[in-house]
Amino acid sequence: MAEHREHHYPVVCSWKGSTAAGYEHYSRAHDASAPPAQASLALSSDPAFRGDPARLNPEQLLVMAAASCQMLSFLAIAARKRIDVVDYEDRGEGFMPEDDKPVRITRILLRPRITVKGEVDQEAMKKMIELAHHQCFIANSLKSDIQIQPEIVIQKA
Repeated sequence: MAEHREHHYPVVCSWKGSTAAGYEHYSRAHDASAPPAQASLALSSDPAFRGDPARLNPEQLLVMAAASCQMLSFLAIAARKRIDVVDYEDRGEGFMPEDDKPVRITRILLRPRITVKGEVDQEAMKKMIELAHHQCFIANSLKSDIQIQPEIVIQKA
């Protein structure tokens, strides 16, 4: 009988202030951490919702999570195949139309630029990118449409 494990991801999200003066006046600034990691993030709401543009917002974190998970899944596949990926940069973007209720991020566009050292088949790389998408835990957790437009750069060995 196979053992089933469940992974847990505790987080702490904290805010202090006062909402007594109404919607227009309370601070959206808050902090988030994920013990046992020591790093914390200074967050706010999107500036469109009276947030601080100098701080990350939850919508950006969602898109970052999708980009990071896609990258990590791809790198794991490449490493198992002994393909030498030497650079990976994704300039992803999330889309949240306000006229499509309920308001949510409906689409995430990932644009990874993947630099590979040595000989590699472009079609095989595209299949690896698709496999990484299907193995990405975050993509599998979201209802948002996730599209990937990769650029593959081959660096001579």
